[in-house]
Amino acid sequence: MNKVVLKQKLSILPESPGCYIYKDAAGEILYIGKSKNLKKRVKSYFTKTQTGKTARLVHYIEDLELILTDSEKEALLLEMSLIMKYQPPYNILLKDEVHYSYIKITNEKNPRLVVTREIKKDGAAYFGPYTSKYSAEKTKELLQKIYPLCHCSGKKGRPCFYYHLGMCIGPCAREVSQQEYQAQIKRIKHFFHAGHSAVRRVLEERRDLAASEWQFERAQEVQEWIEALEQVTEKQKVVIKDREDRDVIDFVHDAGVLSIQIFFVRNGAIVGRSAQILEQVEEMDGVVEAYVQSFYEHPNHLLPKELLVSAEIDARKLAEELGVKVKTPKRGEKRAVLQLVQENACSALRAHFKMLDYEYEEGNPKGELAEKK
Repeated sequence: MNKVVLKQKLSILPESPGCYIYKDAAGEILYIGKSKNLKKRVKSYFTKTQTGKTARLVHYIEDLELILTDSEKEALLLEMSLIMKYQPPYNILLKDEVHYSYIKITNEKNPRLVVTREIKKDGAAYFGPYTSKYSAEKTKELLQKIYPLCHCSGKKGRPCFYYHLGMCIGPCAREVSQQEYQAQIKRIKHFFHAGHSAVRRVLEERRDLAASEWQFERAQEVQEWIEALEQVTEKQKVVIKDREDRDVIDFVHDAGVLSIQIFFVRNGAIVGRSAQILEQVEEMDGVVEAYVQSFYEHPNHLLPKELLVSAEIDARKLAEELGVKVKTPKRGEKRAVLQLVQENACSALRAHFKMLDYEYEEGNPKGELAEKK
């Protein structure tokens, strides 16, 4: 392949959703991306001035392959499958294992709020998962302003910098009783368990009171907290009004391939998901239940108080094995979320089959096209 042929391919790009695959002169995959408009996205690599990693990538591109999809969502799922399969050197995201972040209230004399990706049996309280570490950090930062815990070494002496900012409860400056800590922890837990609206009301009352007393700087500060709360929750569309924490699980199975999806619903909103494709699954008896059990046996997968599953999954068996409530909704908003999970499982399975079609079209039915040499 040469640059002339590449230029010809660039001239006939479709305005369709799908994935694009860049290769070097030896046919090795360099980078895999997705777009809702392949023509616009792919051309931008070659018509705009690039710098850094992208400039190096463009320099080595000698060939281009496209896989068209029916939607942008399907393109995203296909991109994930292809990246996990081939691990292109210029892709830095979407590794084999998704590492979720959690907010932790530590179990120590002076409890602290920390963001972690590891759940331990240490008596601490964990909240999550957050698929974005940035989102977890912003939530922790907000809580440290509204309901501060210890934000320093905890040694009494000179008040720490965060105490002056109102972001440390102050064991560095005074005696803080365990009762005071527990009251603050109770407020934080309420925030995580259906308390976003209540916290907003409390903040609005604080703002209005400060303004009525002519404490305008304080009123502005609290208004900034309200805006930070909106930023933390703006993308969290409530799908189940009772706002309980639960996971929703469904699957599809076709031609020996099993697609399983687990959606994480926290405070009534979908905050993330886990997707898995299992091949060579001919007999389905007990397979899904075994997968779900092994998923929650992982130390970094937090088990909620309730699971919602489809009728094809043995709810009684899972409840006995996991020790939580497992229900199969028949109607209403819970049933609607379960249907959404199934639709995503179907989309992931279609994306997987498209990846297999791509491998066969390349004359490599075993998927060895990009194996490391």
